[in-house]
Amino acid sequence: MFDRFGELDSAAQINEIAVNLRKEKDVESLKVLAKENGIDGDVLEAFLAGELLYLCDDMGAAIGKVEVEAKGVECAEIMEDWVGYIKSQCMESHEMARAVRKKGKSLSGCIAALLKWSLAHQYPVDRKIMKEAGVTAGSCTLGIPGFATAKKIIRGYYLGEQA
Repeated sequence: MFDRFGELDSAAQINEIAVNLRKEKDVESLKVLAKENGIDGDVLEAFLAGELLYLCDDMGAAIGKVEVEAKGVECAEIMEDWVGYIKSQCMESHEMARAVRKKGKSLSGCIAALLKWSLAHQYPVDRKIMKEAGVTAGSCTLGIPGFATAKKIIRGYYLGEQA
C-alpha cells in the first residue's frame, strides 16, 4: 500500500516530497507518490504543470489515504457506510482530516474498533423476529452499532475522544 514512500503522517510531508520531486523533474516518482496516497491524476497533472503549488491539502491527503486503504480491505454494506462517514468528516473538519492522515491510524484499525464494540454489545433478537426470518436456533444475537454510536466510535478511534 505505502510500498515506496511509506506511510506519511501529513499533507505537509506529502507536499515536501512532491515539491522536491518536481524540482528534480522526477515524474515517475511523483506518479508513485500520488498513487500511494490516493491523489487524483488530474490534480497530479495540474501540480506537474505548475498550476498548483502543492499536491494536496489536509482533506485531500486524508480522503486519499482512506480510499487507498479501502482497496486493501473488503468493505461491504455497513462498512461502506462507515467509510463514507469517515470521508465526509474529513471534508467537514480539518482536525479529523489531520487525524485520519496520522501515521499509525488506519481504516482497518477503525473498523476493528467498530467490530470490537459489536462483539461486546450483542443483543438478543426477539423470538418473533427470529421466526419471521426463519431462524430455528434456540437463540440469536445481533451487535451492530447504530449510526450515532458508530460516529462516536469512529471519532474516538481517530481523535482519541471517549466513545
